[in-house]
Amino acid sequence: MTKPYIICHMMTSIDGRIDCDMTAQLQGTQEYYSTLKAIETPTTLSGRVTAQLELAQTGKFESKTNEPLNKESFNKKNDAAGYEVIVDTKGVLLWDEDYNYSKPHIIITSEQVKKDYLDYLDSKQISWIATGKIQIDLARAVEILVEQFNVERMAIVGGGHIDGSFLDADLTDEISLLIGPGVDGRQGMPAVFDGRPQNRKPMPLKLQSAQTFEDGAVWLRYLVK
Repeated sequence: MTKPYIICHMMTSIDGRIDCDMTAQLQGTQEYYSTLKAIETPTTLSGRVTAQLELAQTGKFESKTNEPLNKESFNKKNDAAGYEVIVDTKGVLLWDEDYNYSKPHIIITSEQVKKDYLDYLDSKQISWIATGKIQIDLARAVEILVEQFNVERMAIVGGGHIDGSFLDADLTDEISLLIGPGVDGRQGMPAVFDGRPQNRKPMPLKLQSAQTFEDGAVWLRYLVK
């Protein structure tokens, strides 16, 4: 299968929690960004929840027609060395004009996305990929990223369910964890990997490198076997 080299890069407390407001209070925040730069992934990918909190506008798209696309398709609006890829299964996030962002966006949806949402993205000059009858076909989506957008290396930067989905689909090549010196411990907080089916076995990893920083943060890199 044709795919980019995919690295899951996350900052976490020592108990594996990734709530952004919590990790922002830990030492290691600066190292998170320096290590992201070090893994040389000009394209980054986020899930809908993370994008809603950090990237998209407030509000939700309301379809006027409710007519689904019902086929695989894509529309490339920009050529770039790197992209901000957003997984938004139903197509609900709102965006500014794409030239207002530092990197061009690519929105990945399922084929159930409404046609007028894709028209909305077109009006914002935002590229999109629609694949998968009900749920997004992640394997096919990353194949299109390679073939049509020339994405060779990509970092998944949140959140837990999208991390878990890529891992469960055997699409993740490497895991890069910046561990801040602190404990969350609050009940129900999101973990680095979440949402895998109950019958799945632990995913074996091979430690590639470990690095410590003066502020107590630790950077671990694992290869997914």
